[in-house]
Amino acid sequence: MSDVQIILAERVKKDYKQLPLSVQKKFKKQLRFLVQNPRHPSLQIHRIRGTDYWEFYVDKAHRCVFRQDGSVYYLLATGPHKVIDEFARK
Repeated sequence: MSDVQIILAERVKKDYKQLPLSVQKKFKKQLRFLVQNPRHPSLQIHRIRGTDYWEFYVDKAHRCVFRQDGSVYYLLATGPHKVIDEFARK
C-alpha cells in the first residue's frame, strides 16, 4: 500500500480543465502511477534546474509541475512544456 498523498492546487485544477480530453486521460493515468510508484519510468520525474520545483511527464508535450515534501506531492500546474519556463524563473 502506498503512502503517497497528492494535493492539487487550484491552478492545476484550472489547467487540467483546459487540457484536451486525450491529455486529461493521460494526466489521470500518470497520477495513478505517481500514487502507486513515484519512480515509474513513464513519469520521468526530475527537478527543474536551479529551483525547488519538480516536474513529471504527462506525455511527450505536456508536463506537471509540483513540489514534494516527503511522500506529499503538491501539484501546482500542468500544461504544455512551456509551463516549466514559468517555474524555472521563480
